[in-house]
Amino acid sequence: MLEHQRKFLLTMADSMPERLYRDRATPQQRDFAQQIHHAANAAAYIASTTMNGPRLALPDTATAFKTRAGLRAFVNAAYDYAGALLRDQTVASRAQTVDLFGQSMPRWQVWDEIHAHTVWTAGQVVANFRENGMAPPAFTFF
Repeated sequence: MLEHQRKFLLTMADSMPERLYRDRATPQQRDFAQQIHHAANAAAYIASTTMNGPRLALPDTATAFKTRAGLRAFVNAAYDYAGALLRDQTVASRAQTVDLFGQSMPRWQVWDEIHAHTVWTAGQVVANFRENGMAPPAFTFF
């Protein structure tokens, strides 16, 4: 699912013209680039904190907000990091209980929570596409 999430966020980044990266569908929400960035960053951050990963170092946020190449680099770095943690996780580690924002759960469930957050967060930019008369990329399950 991590690879699916990466592909979906990259497709969104590729489908939105760069000139609209800083547009907001409503004043209260993050702009398009911030929302894609947030989805990718959360995947890496949550994985880092709950899987005891090494120090998280991701590309420059300012560049990610301005350019397609920057946003793509950020998404890829976040998912490379999370993917490495998942690949290195042992069966015993997956069964251990961790704290995710005050909720105790087994580490394997954290990956499901990351997926749910990514889908929720990415879905919010559909309004950005619609506001500009564009269809969003087709949603795929796998």
